[in-house]
Amino acid sequence: MDTEGDLLLITIEGIDGTGKSTLLTGLKSQLAELNPIFTREPGATWVGEAVRRAIAEQIDPITEASLFVADHAAHLATVVRTALAKGRLVISDRYSDSRFAYQSVTLKGIVPDPEGWLRAMHDGWSITPDRTFLLVLSIDDALLRLADKSGREHFEKREVLDAVQNNYLAYARAEPSRFVIVDAAKDKEEIANFVADAIRQIVKSGKEGRKR
Repeated sequence: MDTEGDLLLITIEGIDGTGKSTLLTGLKSQLAELNPIFTREPGATWVGEAVRRAIAEQIDPITEASLFVADHAAHLATVVRTALAKGRLVISDRYSDSRFAYQSVTLKGIVPDPEGWLRAMHDGWSITPDRTFLLVLSIDDALLRLADKSGREHFEKREVLDAVQNNYLAYARAEPSRFVIVDAAKDKEEIANFVADAIRQIVKSGKEGRKR
C-alpha cells in the first residue's frame, strides 16, 4: 500500500468487544479543536450497506471479502483522499488492517494464502495509515462485553476473535512504528485521554515537519 507524504490518517483497530465505538465517541469530544473527519469501514459509503447485508446473510466468504475491498476503495475515493487533500485529520473506525485480520481467517481453506491474496488486492492504490491504535483485550472479556448484544455476527465467536487478535498482534510486531497497542481493559476515560494526547502529538509533529 502507498503512503502519501505528510498525510494524517489515524485508524482505530481491534477485535469486536474492545470498545472502539466508545473510544471514538470520546475522541469526538476530546479532539473537537482539531476538527477531524471521523469515518468508518464498512459503512461510510453506500457500498458498506452491501457489506452489512453480506455479513447478515453469511454469504460466500469470497463475495464478502470482495465487498469489503470494494467498500475500502469507495471509502478512499469519496471520503479519505478528499479530506486528506484538504489537509484534514482523518480518524477511521476500522480500515484495511481489519480486512487482513478478519478475512484472512474467514477465507482460510477457501483460497491459498488468504492474507497474501487480500494484500495483493490492495497493492498500488490503498493508503497506509500514519498511526494505528490497536485495542487489545482478553477474548473472555471481549465475549463478556458482547454477551448482551443482539444479532451477533459470525465474526464474534471465540475461535475467530482469538485468531483475529493474533493476526493484529503480528501486524503490530511487524510495524512497531505505526501500531500503538492500547490496553482495552483500562478505564474508558483513561483510554480516550491517552489516544487523544497521542493524536495531538502526531498532528504537532506533522506540522513541525512541514515547516522545516
